[in-house]
Amino acid sequence: MSEQRGPLPRRYARYYLEQTPSLVWLLVVNAVAMLVGVRYYVETMPEVSTFLWPLYADSPAALFLMTLSVATLLPFLGKSLDEVPLTVPLAYLHTIALVWLVKMGLWTVVALNIGFDAYFPAPWAYFGIIVTHLGFVAEGLLVPHYARTTKGALVTALVLALGNDVLDYGFGYHPPLRYDPGLVLPLATVALSVLSVVIAWQLLPMERPMQKAA
Repeated sequence: MSEQRGPLPRRYARYYLEQTPSLVWLLVVNAVAMLVGVRYYVETMPEVSTFLWPLYADSPAALFLMTLSVATLLPFLGKSLDEVPLTVPLAYLHTIALVWLVKMGLWTVVALNIGFDAYFPAPWAYFGIIVTHLGFVAEGLLVPHYARTTKGALVTALVLALGNDVLDYGFGYHPPLRYDPGLVLPLATVALSVLSVVIAWQLLPMERPMQKAA
């Protein structure tokens, strides 16, 4: 796994993922960001079934998945990323984490600009949220440096993403907005689900099938 993976230079991935201080710092930042994100949903959470919270709080869920994905590297601190073992279950976790992170990062930019007049020019409600969510996409660029994917993982990620879209807009569990999403935002969200899976497919190396012994 020593070759270049995506647009992020491998030396940056090594810096953040191979050293204890930087990896722990990344996990802490994600945990804090999750708490900040959950606060955005707190007022409306009582109206949603507890079992649906992970699907309702989309951005915190994306950060949680990414935190789990990065946490799988903790047993290998001090070792090269090239030595991190690759398994099919981890391929599913890393793939879904990347898809959710990219989707929610891009979705926030799209959603706030569709409802531009309701958010602009508030320093945090517009600029702050957009910048922090673009950080989701930037963090996602770390994933290809330690992960692989499979066809099954990509299909599963697509089914889950589209299923979440149905829940969000078919049943009204989309993140709180300052405007009626109408038809434009649901269509854009479905497109982002597909786009995010395509991005994962392009960035993540495909896990090679086990070769049968002769």
